[in-house]
Order: sequence, then C-alpha cells, then structure tokens
Amino acid sequence: MNRLRFLVLILFAFNVADVYAHALWIQTSPTGKKGQKQTVTVLYSEPGDPSEKISDWYSDVKSFELWLIGPGGQKTKLPVSPAQDHFTAEFTPEQDGIYTLAVGHGAKDLGGTTKYQFNATAAVTVGKVASLSVAHPNELNVSVSEAGKGYVVGKPVALAGIFNENPADKLRVAVHSPSGWNKEIQTNTNGIAEFTPLWPGRYYIEASKTDKMAGEQNGKPYQAIWRCATYVIDVAEK
Repeated sequence: MNRLRFLVLILFAFNVADVYAHALWIQTSPTGKKGQKQTVTVLYSEPGDPSEKISDWYSDVKSFELWLIGPGGQKTKLPVSPAQDHFTAEFTPEQDGIYTLAVGHGAKDLGGTTKYQFNATAAVTVGKVASLSVAHPNELNVSVSEAGKGYVVGKPVALAGIFNENPADKLRVAVHSPSGWNKEIQTNTNGIAEFTPLWPGRYYIEASKTDKMAGEQNGKPYQAIWRCATYVIDVAEK
C-alpha cells in the first residue's frame, strides 16, 4: 500500500468516527400542564454542541418519526416542522401522568459494514402521577429510572438502560456535563447505572451498544449493528 493511499484511509477512518459520534436529542421541559401546549425540539449533534444544519444530517436521519406515548400507553405520531438546524413539534397534555417522547430511526446508509440506529427519548410529567415510569418504546433506551423528580448537584441520579424491553446489563453509558466533564458508567444486572452531578446545568446522557450480527440492508451486507440512545436532564443548584 503506498503512502498516499494509507493517509487517505486514515483520514477516512477519522471522518467516519466523527460522523457516528453524533446522535439525535429530544429537548423539552420536563414538566407540563393539562390544556397547555408543550414545545419539543429535536437536534442532531455531539453532546452539548450546537445542532448541525438539517442539510448536513447523516444519511436520512432527518426523516425520523417523533412519537408521543401518553400515560395510558396510547401512541400518537407528532408532526414536525423543520428549521435551519432542528425540528420542532407540539402537543397538548389532556390528563395527568407521564408522557414519553420517542424517536427510533435506523439510518438508510451503512457505515462500512455496520448498520446504524439512532434512538432518543424524553419524559414530561403533568400534574400528580401514580407512576414515575418512563415508557421504553425503542429497541435501545436510556432514561432516568423515575421521572418527575428534581435533580440537584450532589444528589445521585439513577439511569435505566433497556434493550428489547429487558434491563440491559453492562450497557455503556456516557454522561456529558455542562462543564465539559465526561464520565462513562455501566449498567448493573438490573439495567441501572448511577452518577452524581457536580455542576448545575444540562447533562447529555448517551448509551451505545454494538452487536455482531450479519444481514443485508438495501442490497448491501452488514456485519454489525451499532445502536445509540439518548436522554437529557437539567440539574439545579442545591
């Protein structure tokens, strides 16, 4: 292999790694009110970075579908409106309970011989709730183990990793803090991982899972499936 070709392959490898460091994120207020519109934003970026222009989103990621799961389990597809670098949507809660917003999208194009799947969820608590459970509608999910709680500096936050509706053991979860501090944790046999926030602000949670699994997509073979799942929380001062 000549030197020029080797350098080209190295640069390509770095570019591919950079592309797949991106993820979809759902941002919305964690609380809502009955009869009052709730605004939702969907971004595509690295954790905490500005969202990329929609025209630059990888493959067909911009064709995602946004779903709302109500307190009773009812699912509604929400229409989304594009802006320059994000999409917005709205819904109006009609009853008390926890509403889960979800995106689960498999990219049309392979990354070499790997299939990529982007998942994101967010939870909105409305009024008094009997259960603090967040719905897990995607193949891979990461969220807080109990929604509706306030998160403060110095108080542990429990996260739940779910894969195919079961607790995900040894799931890698990256926690990105507003200070730029990052930490990787791992779920236990019950699918739970815990971290303690040290600074106030917005934390970006990203779980990832790669499985060796051969298949074919759009006439092209793949040898592995990479999945990511994201969740966002806001942490207040003590």
